[in-house]
Amino acid sequence: MTLAVDLTHRPLVSVEGLEKTYRRGSEDVHALRGVRFDLHAGEMVALIGRSGSGKTTLLSIICGWERADAGTVTWVDDRAVPPTQRPWSQLAVVPQRLGLIDELTVRENVTMPMRFGRGREGRGQPPHEDVDALLEELGLAQFAGRSPTETSIGEQQRTAIARAAVLSPSLLLADEPTGHQDEQWAKGVLGVIHRAAARGTCCLIATHNEEVLRFADRVLQIADGVVHPA
Repeated sequence: MTLAVDLTHRPLVSVEGLEKTYRRGSEDVHALRGVRFDLHAGEMVALIGRSGSGKTTLLSIICGWERADAGTVTWVDDRAVPPTQRPWSQLAVVPQRLGLIDELTVRENVTMPMRFGRGREGRGQPPHEDVDALLEELGLAQFAGRSPTETSIGEQQRTAIARAAVLSPSLLLADEPTGHQDEQWAKGVLGVIHRAAARGTCCLIATHNEEVLRFADRVLQIADGVVHPA
């Protein structure tokens, strides 16, 4: 698959020398070992690895939810703003626990980021204006007025994906976004993420689902905390 961007250009985010170790009883578990790579606008990157290989830890550090023992995650255009202070229009995350708000409807969950930003100002990329089309594409239109608790776990996961994509963010991180999907909806979810990349979003997808390889522009393999091109 050919990227629509020139990867020789300056990266969006640069990951340099990340180290992370957890203490498990009397044992040190090395979740990340000297991880380094760049992420560029407009690419869909698959981070492939088995459960426990460090995928979730790496995504959590990139988005600022965890702190690395060593190394840096640098947003090249604006180094001063930490990930946890970046608006949804710059950084959107689909975590495994989803983080939907039960008191809001499916549609209100999806449109919630619009209250905090209107897309990537100055980048020439508007948000996904047609929310109804996005809900329809992800099979959520008929559930738009329900609470997430009144939908299946697969529908809840697709709601979280729609919420992440709605503002066409600069960077979208997704942790096992097809984990609760059947084969048909896994392809639908990956299609939505791939089209987000085509609109200029950098998408980093942590997964053990090899179907992602058909959609990815680039693949990174993680094993025992070490990341290398697949």
